[in-house]
Amino acid sequence: MKGKNSPPTAVNRRISHRTVVIPAILMLGLLLPLLFVRIAFLVLESAAVCSSTVECMKMKFFGGSNATLLREELTRALLEATNSIDGDSGIETVEGSNSILSFEDLVRDMMSNRRDVKNFAFKTKAIILKMERMVQTSKRRELIYWHLASHGVPKCVHCLSLKLAEEYAINAVARSRLPSPEFVYRITDPSFHHVVLLTDNVLAASVVISSTINTSLNPEKLVFHVVTDKKTYTSMHAWFAVNTIDSAVVEVKGLHQYDWSHEINVEVKEMLEIHHQIWNNIYRNLKEEGFEYEEEHDHKLEVLSPSCTSLLNHLRIYLPELFPDLNKVVFLDDDIIVQRDLSSLWDLDLNEKVVGAVFDSCCGHDCCPGRKYKHYFNFSNPVISSNLDYDRCGWLYGMNVFDLHMWRKTNITSVYHQWLKLNLHSGFILWHPGALPPALIAFEGYVNHIDPSWHVAGLGYHYQYPQVDKYTLEAAAVIHFSGPAKPWLEIGDPEREEGKASVSAQIICAVVDK
Repeated sequence: MKGKNSPPTAVNRRISHRTVVIPAILMLGLLLPLLFVRIAFLVLESAAVCSSTVECMKMKFFGGSNATLLREELTRALLEATNSIDGDSGIETVEGSNSILSFEDLVRDMMSNRRDVKNFAFKTKAIILKMERMVQTSKRRELIYWHLASHGVPKCVHCLSLKLAEEYAINAVARSRLPSPEFVYRITDPSFHHVVLLTDNVLAASVVISSTINTSLNPEKLVFHVVTDKKTYTSMHAWFAVNTIDSAVVEVKGLHQYDWSHEINVEVKEMLEIHHQIWNNIYRNLKEEGFEYEEEHDHKLEVLSPSCTSLLNHLRIYLPELFPDLNKVVFLDDDIIVQRDLSSLWDLDLNEKVVGAVFDSCCGHDCCPGRKYKHYFNFSNPVISSNLDYDRCGWLYGMNVFDLHMWRKTNITSVYHQWLKLNLHSGFILWHPGALPPALIAFEGYVNHIDPSWHVAGLGYHYQYPQVDKYTLEAAAVIHFSGPAKPWLEIGDPEREEGKASVSAQIICAVVDK
C-alpha cells in the first residue's frame, strides 16, 4: 500500500481536466451565440448599406466607425450616380424609378427589396431629376398662362368700349368737339407742353392723363394728343368729352382722320406686314420649342403680347408726320404712371439730338440688366454681330422727349425701313418682336442721355427684373409697367386681396357704374 504522499492517480487527473475543459466549453457556448448574432447583424447591415458585402464586412472587422464607413460609401455611390445619369434621359435607366412618387415610396422600396447604397443613390438621383423636370414644366405653364391672363381687362370694364360707343351715338355731349373751340389754338402753339399718346386703350389713356395732370405744377400748360384707331375712336372721344378736364386740353384723333400721301400709306402698310411676319416667325419657333424659357429672360414670352403687331405701337416712328406743326413733344406709353411734375422735360437741352431717353438703371452707370443689345438682337447672325455691340445698353422707349424739328433734318425713318427690309430678306431672325429693336438702330447717334430718375421701367414682370427698391420707385418721375402685368389689371398687384382689381381699375369701374 502507498502512503499518503503518493502521486495523484488517474482519477485525480481526469477531475483536473474537467475543471479546465468544462468552463471553456461553457464560455464557448456563451460566445458562439453572440458571435453568430454579430455576424448576422454585419451581413444584414452590409446588405443594406454596402455595394460589396465581403468588402464591407472586412471593413467592419478590421477598423473604421459605422458612420464614417456609411458616409464614405454613400459619397462614392452618389458621385457614381451623378456621373452616370446625365439629364432627363437617365431617369428611365433606373429600374422602377417611375413608380416612386414620394419619399415614403422610396423608403418602402428600399426596405422591401433590400437595396444597397449604390442602388439607393441611382434611384434617388433619378427621382430628383424627374421632380425637377415636373417643376420646370409647371413653372413654364404658369408663366404662359400668366402672360395670357395679362391680355384681359377687369371684369367691370368688359363692355366699356361698347357703352361709350353707344354714348357717342345717343348723347350730343359725347360728340362735342375736342378740344372746345376756345382752346383749339393750343393744339399747335409751341409755348404749351405737348404730350403724345398712341393707344387704343381707353382705360390706360385715362390713367396716364389723370396721373400727369395730378402731379403737374402747371396743368393748364398741358396739351394731350391722343391718337387712336378707327375702331376705338368713338369710345375714346366719348370718354374725354363726357369726363371733361378743366385744367388741361385733350385732343382725340383717329388714324382715319389723317390725310397722308400715298407714299406714306404704302410705307406704313409695309412696316406693319414685316412686323407681323417677324412675330409669326418667332412665335412659330417658340411654339416648336415648347415655350422653353429662363426666369431671368421671361421677356421672350412677350411675343404673346398683342402690342408686338399693333400698328399704334409701331407708328411712333412717324411722329413728325403725325404732328407736322409741332417741334417738341413728350411721348408717353399707355402703360406708365406719372408720379412727378414733367414740366422741366420741355426745357431739356438735347444737345442737337433727336430723342432724350434713359439709358442707365438705378444700379449705376452702364448698368441695364435685361436691356442690353444681346437681349434684343440675334448676334449669331453676322449682319447683327458686325454692326452692333453685344453688351451695349439699350435706351428706354416709353417716356421720351422728341425734338421733331431736328428729326425732320435726319434720315431716321428711312434707315428704320432699310433695316426692316434687311430683316425681311434675312428670314425675320435679326431681332425679337417689338418696337424697340429697329428703333435702337435707326436712332443710332441721335439719342441724348437723361437722368435715370425720369424713367424707371421693368415693372409688371412675373419675376421683377431688375429688382427696384422702394425709394427708387417713389423718387421716379415715371414708372413704366413694361411687363405684362399692367396697373389696371387684377394680376398687376400680386399682394391685392382676392377678387379685387387694382386701384386705377377700381376708380374707372366706379365711373363706369355711374
